[in-house]
Amino acid sequence: MPKQGSVNKVVLAYSGGLDTSIILKWLCEEYDCEVIAFAADLGQGEELDHIPEKAKNTGASKCHVLDLREEFTRDFVFPMFRANAIYEGRYFLGTSIARPLISKAQMEIAAKEGADAVSHGATGKGNDQVRFELAYYHFDPAIKVIAPWREWDLKSRSALEAYAKKHGIPVPTSKKFPWSSDRNLLHISFEGDILENPWAEAPEEMYTLTVRPEDAPDQPEYVEIEFEKGDAVAVNGERLSPANLLAKLNELGGRHGIGRVDLMENRYVGMKSRGVYETPGGTILEEAHRAVESITLDREVMHLRDSLIPRYAEMIYNGYWFSPERQVLQTLIDESQKTVNGKSRIKLYKGHCRVVGRASETDSLFNVDFATFEADEVYNQADAEGFIKLNALRMRIAAIQRQAKK
Repeated sequence: MPKQGSVNKVVLAYSGGLDTSIILKWLCEEYDCEVIAFAADLGQGEELDHIPEKAKNTGASKCHVLDLREEFTRDFVFPMFRANAIYEGRYFLGTSIARPLISKAQMEIAAKEGADAVSHGATGKGNDQVRFELAYYHFDPAIKVIAPWREWDLKSRSALEAYAKKHGIPVPTSKKFPWSSDRNLLHISFEGDILENPWAEAPEEMYTLTVRPEDAPDQPEYVEIEFEKGDAVAVNGERLSPANLLAKLNELGGRHGIGRVDLMENRYVGMKSRGVYETPGGTILEEAHRAVESITLDREVMHLRDSLIPRYAEMIYNGYWFSPERQVLQTLIDESQKTVNGKSRIKLYKGHCRVVGRASETDSLFNVDFATFEADEVYNQADAEGFIKLNALRMRIAAIQRQAKK
């Protein structure tokens, strides 16, 4: 029975796939309300084809498609990469970092359209429900949130397909690729189907952004990446916008089979899940950023920042992008990046990328006069004796005590 009167107008985060198409129709039926569809272009390419037409054919009164690629890279991906944030040491947070931007744009549309509710297609088992809803409440603490997967009785794919058939919603006929995927400029992720067996190797036909490393070129390729205040600004001497730069690195990395990760991750809700990810450009970017930091960043500042990486990555993974603690931590990280100016040289070869050079004309802390193995006139090696003895003092005292007890 329709939940009349409870909602007048809802903005739905809409991808055009089966799930959100069903949700769109379900909202019209169950809440008897106006539904406005919203799709964010974060670099998923052809997946956005015919989105407005699909949405309106399924019952949406309007459909907004916003190109957010530059904002996504500049204001979300790049700040995260200044921190070298990788969740549990493996995951580049490609899906996690997209959700706060989608939510922000969705809430802006809701305000503009006078909507009293927003909706998403995340399930009650996953992380995305938390990420979306924490962001919604940041922008409007009184907003009504509709999460159909926590309300309806459609608990299986067959039930979804039956609902779609009943309401004339097109169902994909091919099950050649039955796994779930999420794509943007930073990565593409895969979950479900065969991947639910942790022992089974991901099928090669799953991979979208990268060639099989064994099939990559037999000759390595070198790429130079320039940084200003911790952000990449140029590739091989060509200055590019943030989104175009990341797209260029995706192209280079994909050609050499770089950025494939197969992992078991710990979801915020408590369960373990398996994900397979392709992050070609991000993998190169992180390696290149670390290289410039290594020559420009003070040792103790670097170690302090690195000690905070797990906490920062958890904030993003768990959905706390707009939290005060993440914003405070970002201020510290951004302060540390003021001297991260320079360039790095990266070698790409058959699934691997590694630093082979780094330089900074303005902020290098490397001084060959001090570090050389050759003769120098600036470092008195005899000074090291006192340095070592002072640092060994507590251990020497402990040794004296042990000897006295014998």
